Amino acid sequence: MELSDYLLTPIYLGVIYAIAFAIRPGVTNKYTKPYFIPALSLKLLGAIALGILYHTIYAGDTNNYFHHASIIYRAFGDSFSAGLHLLTTDGTVTPDIARYTSQMTWFGADSKEYFVIRVAALGALLGFDTYSVTALFFAVLSFSGMWAMYMTFAKIRPQVYKELAVAVFFLPSVFFWGSGLLKDSLCLGGLGWLFYAFYRGTIEKKNILRCVIIGIIAVRVVAYMKVYILLAFVPPAALWVFNENTARIRSVAVRWMARPFLLLGGSLVAIYAMGQIAAADARFNIDKIGAQSKLTATYLQGVSKQENGSGYNIGEQDGTIAGMAKLAPQAVVVALFRPFLWESRNPTMLLSALEATYFLFLTVRIFYRVGLFKALRTITASPVLTLCFVFSLVFAISVGISSGNFGTLVRYKIPLMPFYLSGLYILQSMTQPVVVTTRRPAVTMRRA
Repeated sequence: MELSDYLLTPIYLGVIYAIAFAIRPGVTNKYTKPYFIPALSLKLLGAIALGILYHTIYAGDTNNYFHHASIIYRAFGDSFSAGLHLLTTDGTVTPDIARYTSQMTWFGADSKEYFVIRVAALGALLGFDTYSVTALFFAVLSFSGMWAMYMTFAKIRPQVYKELAVAVFFLPSVFFWGSGLLKDSLCLGGLGWLFYAFYRGTIEKKNILRCVIIGIIAVRVVAYMKVYILLAFVPPAALWVFNENTARIRSVAVRWMARPFLLLGGSLVAIYAMGQIAAADARFNIDKIGAQSKLTATYLQGVSKQENGSGYNIGEQDGTIAGMAKLAPQAVVVALFRPFLWESRNPTMLLSALEATYFLFLTVRIFYRVGLFKALRTITASPVLTLCFVFSLVFAISVGISSGNFGTLVRYKIPLMPFYLSGLYILQSMTQPVVVTTRRPAVTMRRA
């Protein structure tokens, strides 16, 4: 890190906190207010910690992103029009930007990395080409979407607002890997805003135009970098909307008559949306997903052999959808509950192992106490639980099969972690008795 990092970071932190305290009354209530500043602080800390880790121990994408952003920053210093052209380019190399693009390995309008570079360049412009300030910019963007996610969950199930804060903000892997100058930060923020837009616009039916705009922006942001997140999220989100709106029809007869038509309409919308999303990246066409997964897993397993044996093997892939389906149970286990503690090879793996152990403990405890069939009935009867667990399982299968490396898996799986843990906490609150203390002797009552 440079001298500017030490000089400018405290100043920008002061500005961020001043803005945060100013807007906090408008985006919190008396229950969620205590978590706003601590959650933001963890995101900022995660961004700086990740930068220190990569600058002192590892060399990785975050350094490359900033290197490319610095080139755009210097281009603005030479010529404003050249810098603006690099930010808005369609990928065509013209004479005014040729000397800059020749220094960029990731240049190109269709490059997923170049989208991150564009955002990083905006951060570099705001922070005078300072890495740590640019990283804080990413942390704030990520936090905005995750706060929208948290407020949505808290509105759906306010009884567990404390636990939901833990699920969304205080998982170490999420605030570490999802805060810095990486794709993951922007994807988490975009997913949070998309979740908010679905609930606010299609279920509450409020601020519909604003929600459409937010949803479109969120979809484009996530699709630019990790389209498979949308492929896993859109179908259960459509099912969520369908179930919520069907349940609100008061007449049982009308509800059962309307149900097939609503389901058909929702399915058509979901299929169309998935087709448009998959069209953005040819690798995720239905007939290529299996082959792409095998290719990615093989590459990452090869990398893991060079990195202290952090790889795992859940079975041989044959490059087909059927082959992926056979590996689905193992993939769910590895994504949700591994690495086990004895598989840890370094501090970051140990951190992930502790989280996975907690996920396993909480899952077993809840399903044991409630009973498997009662838990499954509750999940299918509650639209938000259906969303949380279907998305988590689909996403777990996709990353569990394709990663092949615990070091990569810990980053790939962070979008599912807030949803899975939130689902567990909501399920627990809906199925287990809680003791309420009044002036009379304590009584046991069940939450609705």
